[in-house]
Amino acid sequence: MNTMRIDILNPKAVKLLKTLADLNLIAIQDTSKNGFEDILRKLRAKSKSAPSLEEITKEVELVRSKRYEK
Repeated sequence: MNTMRIDILNPKAVKLLKTLADLNLIAIQDTSKNGFEDILRKLRAKSKSAPSLEEITKEVELVRSKRYEK
């Protein structure tokens, strides 16, 4: 099986691709979703409150300082 990424320039091509999928000649997977965004949304839904920008900045600076200490 080969995997390709195709940019569709003409909307008529979508109909052709769907026809090929109906004939089981190709499989169409929607990759327009951002996986990171979905994970972030799920994590935030479980949290009571999202961290503030200041808290995020402090954590990033802490990690950077540890990384560059070496």
